[in-house]
Amino acid sequence: MSDHIPVLLEEVLHCFEKKRLKVFFDGTLGLGGHAKALLKAHPEIEIYIGCDQDEKALEIAKETLTSWKDKMVFVHKNFSEIDQILQENKVSCVDGFLCDIGVSSMQVDLGERGFSFSKEGPLDMRMNQMASLTAKEVVNTYSEEKLGKIIREYGEERSWKKIARLIVEQRTKSPFETTKDLADLISKNVGRVKKHLHSATLTFQALRIYVNQELEVLKAFLEKSLYALCPSGIGSVISFHSLEDRIVKEFLKNSVEVDQVTGKREKKVEVLSKKPIVAKDKETKENPRARSAKLRAFKKLAFQKLREEC
Repeated sequence: MSDHIPVLLEEVLHCFEKKRLKVFFDGTLGLGGHAKALLKAHPEIEIYIGCDQDEKALEIAKETLTSWKDKMVFVHKNFSEIDQILQENKVSCVDGFLCDIGVSSMQVDLGERGFSFSKEGPLDMRMNQMASLTAKEVVNTYSEEKLGKIIREYGEERSWKKIARLIVEQRTKSPFETTKDLADLISKNVGRVKKHLHSATLTFQALRIYVNQELEVLKAFLEKSLYALCPSGIGSVISFHSLEDRIVKEFLKNSVEVDQVTGKREKKVEVLSKKPIVAKDKETKENPRARSAKLRAFKKLAFQKLREEC
């Protein structure tokens, strides 16, 4: 497994540098890279809730963050369950949160997790290994129409029809067992969309998003996030492809409340950067994964309705 490098680390720290953090929610703790830096930068943190649906990642993070074990609360859940997580830990609201969306470098690097077309392993792709649905079940049992829809909507793959047809034709001869089986079929029959992208990249992305319901989970989390934040609390989300970033952008755009007395539309959030924050050239050279990362951060405005609900 390659060394863990948290993406946009300087930029994340900058988002919170002027904010006093008492309680922090890390929705995608991963191996603990962002958490370690935030805990160092904010010694005032009393409770750091580290949430991840990957049990292996949580085990590693516990070792990484042992110096702050008295402040840490480790939670094996999906970050979309933030309301339940806070309630279970008797926390009314958080001063800040971070969600680094998508597959982690550890998951990609471990061939047995089945996320990567460059490392042979079972067609799995589950972030939470307690979940039942795998990529293997999807490619071997779903109809051509449904496969095509998944590849088109979640992968934005131009050759979605051809790939769906090839999968259905191939599985009648022998079922797909490994990542190599699927990657080889696509690479032999479909050209690259871009020079730096393998021809199977978008199909693998689509299957991963579908298996883990990533877009639905993100929407569910965002709907709850404003009520989880304390007034003037800061939220931050790192996304890695246009589908995710579009959801975050639309959420921020539509975060308004109508004043029942005046009828005026009041903003619920102050967006801290008009455009998404992206990695500097130095970081993308050192960590190619950062190339597609986009950070959006916002501050919750303390207007009356949300203040009362907190």
